[in-house]
This record gives sequence, structure tokens and C-alpha cells, in this order.
Amino acid sequence: MNSTAVSFMNMAISAAANVFSTTPNPRVGCVIVRDGVVVGTGWHEKPGLPHAEVNALREAGELARGATAYVSLEPCCHHGRTPPCTDALITAGVTEVVFAMLDPNPLVAGKGAQALRDAGVKVTWPMLEDEARALNRGFIKRMDEGLPFVRCKLAMSLDGRTAMASGESQWITGPAARADVQRLRAESCAVLTGVNTVLSDNPSLNVRPEQLLATATVGASPARDSLVDGAPRQPLRVILDSSLRTPPESKILSLPGDVLFLVGAPHQQQYGRFKDSKAIIREVATVAGGRVDLRAAMALLASEFNCNEVLLEAGPTLGGAMIQAGLVDEVIIYIGAKFLGSDALPLLNLPGLRHMSDHVGLEIVDVLGIEGDCRITARLINR
Repeated sequence: MNSTAVSFMNMAISAAANVFSTTPNPRVGCVIVRDGVVVGTGWHEKPGLPHAEVNALREAGELARGATAYVSLEPCCHHGRTPPCTDALITAGVTEVVFAMLDPNPLVAGKGAQALRDAGVKVTWPMLEDEARALNRGFIKRMDEGLPFVRCKLAMSLDGRTAMASGESQWITGPAARADVQRLRAESCAVLTGVNTVLSDNPSLNVRPEQLLATATVGASPARDSLVDGAPRQPLRVILDSSLRTPPESKILSLPGDVLFLVGAPHQQQYGRFKDSKAIIREVATVAGGRVDLRAAMALLASEFNCNEVLLEAGPTLGGAMIQAGLVDEVIIYIGAKFLGSDALPLLNLPGLRHMSDHVGLEIVDVLGIEGDCRITARLINR
């Protein structure tokens, strides 16, 4: 693999890495190279706006003729909210397109590459495919499986506890670790919690601009377009609430952004409590005890709400249930440097694990110190 070409593809991937507002579209970056020099760089910003290739071509202008385009994802070839990127590349006179991976969207999926070849453009792929897939894990999973990529965010003490027996939990970690969570929320299409967390903690689960910008101090640059006129893009906040017990005066309903309730059996008599709120209410299939079917809930978030990435911020019961249902792809655990004692509450409720062979397997992929606390990122490997 040509090291210079790899360098240009890295630039394309990096161009898209800090853009969090493309949902439900994938994150895509592009660089246009002529005679070994980058003449145009672009990334996709928001649905309905030009794609990465078009933005890079605009910057390159006439220098795009005879150039090579490096794109982190196969160029689209269909008419959506914007015209096909393959047409733009062909019209601009690009002679070669190198892309990192095929687009899993069945509307593209190899058709973009073929359209370019049919027009006489040289096409090369894959290149840095693993890095490109990591950029769009949620989009890929939604296309392939009809489910979002789910991260489970947890915070615990060094002895694996999440709150005192009384329920007191503020704060296990320090300000820098809590600010780091803002980036996770900004990356996500939705933040998911359960009604018990709403009742006990009255959380906001929103993205706060002052804390999001502070993530640069812990080794992660803030999203390139996360703030618009000082206000961040807010993820959809989702509450699993089988019998619609959430109080209408809850903080989560008073803040900017949409709130979705996923409920079980019809509770029409309860709906009236929310007639003056912005809440969206959807009924989902249930399992034993009238609880919302977790897999059905995730499928609905993918199909109806086009959620690529979901951040789970919940208590030990819902967190454990999601893991045992095989619906969590990654856990991110913040560890505060303190002991809470044996009477404090556990990290997760995972009933039925009686033998070592029953364990939930994890692969640790990153460990980071954050101003006295620690963040561990791990993948679920035996879901």
C-alpha cells in the first residue's frame, strides 16, 4: 500500500472524525489531490447540505480536473436530498477515486464504484477500511442489522459501586470526567435511559456547550460543528417507561431538544398528562411483566428515528438487561478514585451468572487517565 496514498486517506478520514451532526447520514471526508498536493478538502456537515466530495471539489475548483479524490466512503450514486456525488466527481474531471470502504446502504453498495468505472474513472478500494468502519460503526450496523450501535456509559468507584445505599451518587468522578461525557452525548443520535433513573435522579441528559468545549482539555477536540450560534445539537432523549410514570414536570422535558417515550401497553389515560409538552410517545411490543421489549425498542430507534448511535445512561437494572440482551456493543466506564463500601449499589444487575463460563466477556481497547479519574473503553465480545 502506497504510504503517500495512505496519508491522503488518513486526511479524508480525519476531516470527518469530529463532525457529529450528519445523522442519519454517515460521517464522510474527502481530499482532492493533484500532482501530490492537496487542493481541496471537504466533509459532510448536515443532511440536506452538500456531501464531502462536493465541498472538496468546490475548494479545488479547476484544479480538480485530472486529480485524484480520496474519500472515506464509496461515493453515492443516487438522488436523495442532494444529487449523486459520482456525477459531481465525473463532471469535475477527476481521473481517479480512492475510497476506504463500500457503502453498506443498499442504494449504493458497489453501484457508486460502477458508475465511476462506466465513466472511465479509475477506482481503487479498500484503503484503511478498518479506520473508516470505526468512523461509522452506527451507520454500518443500522444498514446491516437494523439496529443502532449502543454504547453503555457507566461511572463507578474503585470498588465497583455506583451510588450509596441511599441512592446518593453525586459525584463519583470529577468535573473533567463529567465533561468528557458531553462528547459522548454530542456524538450520539440518542441518549437512552429508564424511568427509574428519571424518577430517582431527574437528569437532563443534554449536551452543555461549556462542558463540551472543555473536552479539549482531556485529549479530545470538541466537535467541529457541535455548536451553532452557541447552542449544541441535542440528541434525541429516549425514556423507556412501560407504564408512562415520568412526571410531566421532569427536567428532561423542559430543555431544548426532542424527548421520546417508549411505552408498553396502551396508556391512553396517561397521554393527557403530556398534552402540553413536546414529548413523542410510541408504543412498543412488551415482554413478561409488561416491560418494553428492548430489542423491539432498539429496532424502532433505527427504523423510525434513523438512530445510528445510541448512548445508554441508565441504572444497573436497565444497563444489565441491555447487556444480557446482547444489545450493547461497547461500554465506557469512568472510575472515580474512591471506595464507596460494600453497602453501596453495584455497577450492573446481571442475574443468572453462576459459573465462570457464564461471564460477559470484554476486550479493553483504551484506558485514559482524566485528571485523577480513569476512563476504560471496552467492547463486548461474547454477546
